[in-house]
Amino acid sequence: MNLHQLRCFVLAAEELHFGRAAQRLNMLPSAFGRFIRQLEEGLNTTLFVRTTRAVSLNDEGRKLLGEARKLITQADELESRFRKIARSKASKLSVGAIDSAAAGLLPMLLSDFRKQRPDVDVRVIEDKTVKLLPRVQSGGLDIAFIRPPKSIANSLVCRTLFDETPVVAVCKSHHLARRKRVSIEDIADQPLVLPDRRSRPLSHDLAIRLFENAGYQPGIARIANERDAVVDLVSAGLGIAIVPRWSCQMEVDGVSFLPLALEKATEGRLPLAAVWIRSSRDALRDNLLDTLKRNIQRYAAQA
Repeated sequence: MNLHQLRCFVLAAEELHFGRAAQRLNMLPSAFGRFIRQLEEGLNTTLFVRTTRAVSLNDEGRKLLGEARKLITQADELESRFRKIARSKASKLSVGAIDSAAAGLLPMLLSDFRKQRPDVDVRVIEDKTVKLLPRVQSGGLDIAFIRPPKSIANSLVCRTLFDETPVVAVCKSHHLARRKRVSIEDIADQPLVLPDRRSRPLSHDLAIRLFENAGYQPGIARIANERDAVVDLVSAGLGIAIVPRWSCQMEVDGVSFLPLALEKATEGRLPLAAVWIRSSRDALRDNLLDTLKRNIQRYAAQA
């Protein structure tokens, strides 16, 4: 017994005429009659009284009719509910991003994306790379914008997009805050606030490398786990920090962000990458990547 056989039975019971019932399902009468016979054989009973003049339900048929209608209604409701869920999922995109990408890249990218797909509900999760990667791998995020790690799971694609420019965060009351630009030499004697290397290895190592390449030993004053904590320490006058340029988008009371003069632009590499599950089909994610590809030069110019 299957649902299609039950649908045929219910229509036959309503019409009491196999030909008319078959027409309602756009079936040949012979095929329709075959489904009724298969149902009766599967239940090891007859459901209709057939004569040359008419068809009517017998006792077993009448008993089955009510139960069959209930099963069909339940099946239709179940199918409808799951189709709605599928449609809802199909119009949702979950995007992860580190803080600077959430402040700088995503507003531009999602604005362009919504011009093409205004029907899509985009959910943004902001976190550190080490926490975003497992969420992508588990399917909790469709795509994430991260600092590329040294190694990554084979199940993931990690595509480097461009480099963010480092800037120097100083307290607005600091004497350097009036400068239009600073160099490593200008800040060499300043206490340095660094992000914890375990959570932000690229940003931590970049600051150390910039000092060492210029021939200075950084005077590390504080280590902070979160970006907000780094900037809060700067705001409190406890040191300066080297942060991504897009951090300027995050308005922070009492902090100025100054361009950092470097002899070589490659010295200040803070790469940004997109990561997603390899060999997965996701039309919305691919639409977002297409938008990114078309506009990447404009985005990179503002990083």
